Amino acid sequence: MSRYFDFAATHPMRQVAVDAWVEASGALNSGAVYASGRRARSVLDQARETVAELLGCEPIEVIFTASGTESDNIAVQGLYATRVAAGAPARIVSTPIEHPAVLQPVSKLRESGVQVDLLPVDVRGHIPDLAQLDTPAALATCMWANNETGAILPVARICEKAAAVDTPVHIDAVQAVGKVPVDFAAVGATTLAASAHKFGGPRGAGLLLAKRSPAPQAVNYGGGQERGIRPGTVDVAAASALAAALQEAVAEMAEESRRVRALRERLRDGVVARIPEVGVYTHEPALPGHLSLSFVGTDSDSLILLLDMEGIEASAGSACAAGVNRQSHVLAAMGVGADTGSLRFTLGSSTTVEDVDFVIQRLPEVIKRARSV
Repeated sequence: MSRYFDFAATHPMRQVAVDAWVEASGALNSGAVYASGRRARSVLDQARETVAELLGCEPIEVIFTASGTESDNIAVQGLYATRVAAGAPARIVSTPIEHPAVLQPVSKLRESGVQVDLLPVDVRGHIPDLAQLDTPAALATCMWANNETGAILPVARICEKAAAVDTPVHIDAVQAVGKVPVDFAAVGATTLAASAHKFGGPRGAGLLLAKRSPAPQAVNYGGGQERGIRPGTVDVAAASALAAALQEAVAEMAEESRRVRALRERLRDGVVARIPEVGVYTHEPALPGHLSLSFVGTDSDSLILLLDMEGIEASAGSACAAGVNRQSHVLAAMGVGADTGSLRFTLGSSTTVEDVDFVIQRLPEVIKRARSV
């Protein structure tokens, strides 16, 4: 039996989401005006209203996509284009620890001549200095919580400072939604991305919350669905399953956060007590289930393979960079040397005390073997 410690990569699909998907799986084209189309539209509207209620926005601001990555790309590219067309300076403010879904479209815009300024990150993975936001930009973009370290970033303050100079803000909340309270209206962002499978919904389903104005331009073309921002026939079953999973995740959030945080601290303390030269890179405020560690004299690929042989499933960082042997750009931005192997343990709904103690017992031998290679 494998012990699963990669909830940040994907959360097993919740039964409520499976049930909702099956119930809506026969839904036809929600854009059609005949009876079956109206029935499909009713299911889609209900999903949209549920998401809006849970995330503090209006139903019209909810746009269904195929992934968090797609949502990030629409927001970054589309908002930038909207604001530059309106006369905003060709400038983006971001951070060096973004997920590739934001990092790469920002990099592509930089290659086209856009000025990109990065907010500095400290050794704890947080952002203490927001001075770059005092100068107007076409877009500011920052994740709510880091996918590797779990660090929760000051998104409300970022939105406040950006608004003072009329800079719209996109928030990548893929890791945050379903784990910490998210209120779109209260935080003051222009757009916000989320992904269903991070909180127990289906893979291949995402969300983009987008204010009426300024709204991102479409990145793809071909239809008027989802306010014309994300054209294409909407997957009604996926939207329904997403809403069901989000509803359950939010309902259990407070209790589950307390439980998972206690397990995370047990794991951290057990590992640090038993293994020398451990770097701990998860510091509060942070998501309750994240634990980022590094071990001098090892490499991440070997660690993951050795853990897998022990029946422990963990990762080195972003799931979207899995299989690529290079240093984490997040840890590099925090000043961590390249001669250390990193591991990300992320805990979730099925994690038990027994699972945590199993890792604590087996990890010292794994590190010993990795260091002897």
